[in-house]
Amino acid sequence: MIPVAGRHLLYVVRPGALTTVQDAGRPGHAHLGVGRAGALDAPAARLANRLVGNPPDAAVLETTLTGCAVRPDRPVVAVVGGAGCRVTVDGRPVAWGAPVRVPAGAVLDAGPAGTGLRSYLAFAGGLVPDPVLGSRSADLLSGLGPAPLSEGDELPLGEPASGGLPPHAGPVPWPGAPAELVLPVHPGPRDDWFTEAALRTLLTAAYRVSPHSNRIGLRTEGPPLERSRTEELPSEGMVLGAIQVPPDGRPVVFLNDHPTTGGYPVVGVVPERALAVAAQAVPGTRLRFVRA
Repeated sequence: MIPVAGRHLLYVVRPGALTTVQDAGRPGHAHLGVGRAGALDAPAARLANRLVGNPPDAAVLETTLTGCAVRPDRPVVAVVGGAGCRVTVDGRPVAWGAPVRVPAGAVLDAGPAGTGLRSYLAFAGGLVPDPVLGSRSADLLSGLGPAPLSEGDELPLGEPASGGLPPHAGPVPWPGAPAELVLPVHPGPRDDWFTEAALRTLLTAAYRVSPHSNRIGLRTEGPPLERSRTEELPSEGMVLGAIQVPPDGRPVVFLNDHPTTGGYPVVGVVPERALAVAAQAVPGTRLRFVRA
């Protein structure tokens, strides 16, 4: 990224396994083939922004499992929340889940997740790379928005609303990572493409979160669902939370970077409000689907 004269920057020291810029996403463009993107654990991103005095939709960093390390070129107030992890500034431990001051040139390091999967780094003033269709979010499927972070990248920092630490009333409760993930399901629109036994299996069997899950979809390990119809299904629109069943029969729950169309049948839909906890479900987490 080419620096803009007079703009302050955040330098990437350690990008981690997968760190992306995310905000509230770009809803409303599915008719153009553009997905929503945005922070998978939206409540965690909003809380981190609130703690540094940002609007709830300000752009943050979303890490995956291994955290990341960054260095601002000006003093900045930051919060690391979401997945629990060790947080340091120039090697000195600082608070997780609460505002901390990061001096100019100091390295803020969010370590590997100890609980959960995705951490969120918010900075007073937010991150302000150029928006695409009204959002600064990276979309891994379409390639819109900033690319996933690499070592040496530079991200522009916005101007904070005030120079001091935002007021807050002591420790803030952050939701923990789920020991078991329970997802409510509204059946349809293609539940009639599956056998009655398959529908019972979906709502009674024990699944686990697959390590092949990503921002596009939460993949599952467990019993396959048998189809009652085997013909090809013409591609149709896909929504956030759709449970698509590919040829191997294992359900896939579509997350924020999902495709806007698909040709495999959707056996049910998980309501959006239930998806945030899925963002913190590590591979191997027990998973149950229940009727909404």
